[in-house]
Amino acid sequence: MFSRLARPSTCLLKRAFSTSKQSNANVAVLGASGGIGQPLSLLMKLSPLVSRLTLYDIAHTPGVAADLSHISTRAQVSGYMGPEQLNDCLKGAEVVIIPAGVPRKPGMTRDDLFNTNASIVRDLVSACADVCPNAMICVITNPVNSTVPIASEVMKKKGVYDPRRIFGVTTLDSVRSKTFIAEAKDLNVNNVNMPIIGGHSGVTIVPLISQCTPTVSFPQEVREKLSVRIQNAGTEVVEAKAGAGSATLSMAHAAAEFAESLLDALKGAEGKIECAYVHSEETEAKYFATPVLLGKNGVERNLGIGKLNEYEKKLVDAAMPELLANIKKGEEFVAKS
Repeated sequence: MFSRLARPSTCLLKRAFSTSKQSNANVAVLGASGGIGQPLSLLMKLSPLVSRLTLYDIAHTPGVAADLSHISTRAQVSGYMGPEQLNDCLKGAEVVIIPAGVPRKPGMTRDDLFNTNASIVRDLVSACADVCPNAMICVITNPVNSTVPIASEVMKKKGVYDPRRIFGVTTLDSVRSKTFIAEAKDLNVNNVNMPIIGGHSGVTIVPLISQCTPTVSFPQEVREKLSVRIQNAGTEVVEAKAGAGSATLSMAHAAAEFAESLLDALKGAEGKIECAYVHSEETEAKYFATPVLLGKNGVERNLGIGKLNEYEKKLVDAAMPELLANIKKGEEFVAKS
């Protein structure tokens, strides 16, 4: 399913100098001055698929935009700062990527971020609904399990909701999984593909090692340790940075990889598959990460969870209570706003 169709990951820097057909895509990054936003904006500036790049944040955006504008690639860059300039940033946007919000610090869970980041996502998506209601909304801001439902409920309130166009960017879970498995089995990481389903935090992250391509096998004890490492990889980075931030560089890379697949699909490329946290009917959870086939309207087809082994079924069962609670929390936040 996912493994057979997905393309291998390649270096975005190399793509910037490729001879592939260029498109004229307008991309907006909201939260462009932050730890994820700056490297993500750099990667978008390097992409040959982007012709116009607009950057928004509450501080420092003109400087970030000026810096990026000196890079000799085709994307025209402009910066917008403060709520009064947000609408101008969003005019004409086809893809909106949202890394805005406060980062996780040692001892914090993604859920601890909720009170601050929930209102940020609500307000940014509300502006998207007003200015670019047909844009693809790619949510990075944690807790993604809750912020994607928030984005969806805001769009519903505005009367412009299209579930095919709202994504929780969970690509980093897949990127990490491919890396860890390649290291464990001494494989070329560019040839490894493995779907991650469920949510985007802790126990809600469900690695499907049984669906990995190429096929890999581990003793059960090793499989469990590897699954737990994938689930807790974000905490691994937070603790290693010792208060200096969370996973910013790897997240920027993963988000750029997802955005490039989406931009390709919007321009008619076929076979673009990425795992993403989207509105779903695959399980009892209204939102659930699975491999999805991308197309001109966003999610072309949900490819589902595929065949799970017994251990993976237990992981899904363990994920459900927290995932359902996260979704409910996001929906209730918008209902009370």
